[in-house]
Amino acid sequence: MTSNACIPAHAPSDHPRIPPDRIGVLIGNLGTPDATDYWSMRRYLSQFLSDRRVIDYPAWKWQPLLQLVILSKRPFTSGRLYDGIWNHERNESPLLTTTREQAERLAEMLKETLGENIVVDFCMRYGNPSTESRLRRLVEQGCRRILFFPLYPQYSGAASATANDQLFRALMHEKWQPAVRTVPSYHDHPLYIGALADKIEKTLAPLENQPEVVIASYHGVPKRYLTEGDPYYCQCLKTTRLLRERLGWPEERLISTFQSRFGREEWLQPYTVEEVQRLARAGTRRIAMLAPAFATDCLETLEEIRVEIRDAFIAAGGHEFTYIPCLNADDSHIRMMADIVRTNLAGWV
Repeated sequence: MTSNACIPAHAPSDHPRIPPDRIGVLIGNLGTPDATDYWSMRRYLSQFLSDRRVIDYPAWKWQPLLQLVILSKRPFTSGRLYDGIWNHERNESPLLTTTREQAERLAEMLKETLGENIVVDFCMRYGNPSTESRLRRLVEQGCRRILFFPLYPQYSGAASATANDQLFRALMHEKWQPAVRTVPSYHDHPLYIGALADKIEKTLAPLENQPEVVIASYHGVPKRYLTEGDPYYCQCLKTTRLLRERLGWPEERLISTFQSRFGREEWLQPYTVEEVQRLARAGTRRIAMLAPAFATDCLETLEEIRVEIRDAFIAAGGHEFTYIPCLNADDSHIRMMADIVRTNLAGWV
């Protein structure tokens, strides 16, 4: 309970103290293990890969395979990969470090325009800080209205929807539920497209040799999700098209691919690794890559793109590979987030 909580007017003296009404903004990111050891990784991967939004195979078929086979080996492999990008100074993942910074900077910007009545916090869908714990903290600070902001520009059931699901589950434990709004996808928001364009131009400007092709690599999902009604694929392609138009580039200069394939079924194509190899073998010597579906640099960008995909391009005959970082806590990104928050708080402030 906050220190400025008080007994409501005209209430009896033994009435519970209640904090003054405030509005909460809760940023939601994918998640992070607590550490890189086997058991920390196993807990994180088990939670992530047990999510039916992520892996929708029948539990009777999937869980034995996951618990007895995959989680006996994968935590070791994933732990080594995480250790290579770990923020050892703070003993946490880069995603946690940056998401915290995003929340702190957003809070500062919103305070300038909306005042002290806005409380900004962040949570993770998987791992810590959990959605439930941070929702509870906002409620304890008097937030009777909460805007939930999943940091996924393009909507997908495996990301945006599962983040919302977790928030709704957390609300089930609240005696006095706050009113809640969720931020929709922002794949075509002008400030998002502008921030991506600025990031590309600033990253490429110092290069002596400009890349022949720039690849927008999005996290993949099974292809059948598209036919089942998930708009993710279409929103990814729209982001790339709008970004290409903003930069004034021809279609062949900026292309879309999909990474992080898992399992044997067909996923969205073209696959990033195969495409960079094809480009290299066809004579493309210089490429650059960005990951527009990620608001924050993480394992999929810092290790998969900067190491695995880069190595595949070089091994296939490529010469120069440039990674364009995520928007992270850039000024343009925080301004975009603040604009989206203010729009979605309409009527509340």
